[in-house]
Amino acid sequence: MKSHTAFISAGSNIGDKYLNCKKGIAALAESGISVLMDQSRFYLTEPVDYKPQDWFINSVVKIKTVLNPFELLNELKRIERDAGRSYSGVRFGPRILDLDIIMYDDLIINSSRLVIPHIRMHKRLFVLKPFCDIEPCAVHPVIKKDMEELLKSLDDNTQRIKLYC
Repeated sequence: MKSHTAFISAGSNIGDKYLNCKKGIAALAESGISVLMDQSRFYLTEPVDYKPQDWFINSVVKIKTVLNPFELLNELKRIERDAGRSYSGVRFGPRILDLDIIMYDDLIINSSRLVIPHIRMHKRLFVLKPFCDIEPCAVHPVIKKDMEELLKSLDDNTQRIKLYC
């Protein structure tokens, strides 16, 4: 069975945010269908889009998986639900756990259910900074720039981020 490389963003801003992210990442690795290859540091990050909420803890992981992108999406949603995530509420609002596929091999997918690479990743400091911890030379398959270039060109000074651990 062919193995694929995927980058997953993990975030939380409800309860023990750090522990929620750690448990979500562990659940992905413990599933037996994905292997954790690398992980960024954890960052405390300011909310984007919907501001009146607690700051997030965010990290990015690199995995090897035998799942196709849609199967991986299903697995991430299962892990979120098992963590207690509710999908009713404010868009971009508080989340106990948020797991997003940022990139999957060099695939470009644009379906009603899944967009890869993640549609807003190149605009998100909370994705680019941790991504650069583990693979700054990875190239965005649509924009054709590496993560370090995207991070340096980010011109949104309203996104604040602090190293958590």
